[in-house]
Amino acid sequence: MLPAPLKKQLASSLQDGFVLKRSLFQPCLELYPMEEWNLMMQKINKLNRFVKKNNDFIRKFTAGVKVVEIDALGRLLVPKDLVTFASIAKDVVFSSAVNIVEIWDKDLYEQSIDDGVDFADLAEEVMGNINDDNNGIS
Repeated sequence: MLPAPLKKQLASSLQDGFVLKRSLFQPCLELYPMEEWNLMMQKINKLNRFVKKNNDFIRKFTAGVKVVEIDALGRLLVPKDLVTFASIAKDVVFSSAVNIVEIWDKDLYEQSIDDGVDFADLAEEVMGNINDDNNGIS
């Protein structure tokens, strides 16, 4: 069951459906609104399939992909193979990841947040040199 506020945020995408897939970097699932999935597929379709690495990437990226819908009650049926991949046991966390939603087993999510990485250092490394306005203020 999706939390009501999340369902409300996804309201414009409910009719088009969603794509649910394995995450590349974490033991979680990624829920793409169909519009976002189509944008991603446009990028992937530009890859030359005659380059083996590209072909291998496409196969792994799309492994386990399922088109899913959220029903009128806000429920999302997660296929068993994806539940197994994400080790979802009981409690689930829905985490916004900008343009997609990550779906985690609660215990694994807590472990990923408390992974020993200093978040201040990570934020500085990833975001420290971004200055879109050229005014010196982030």
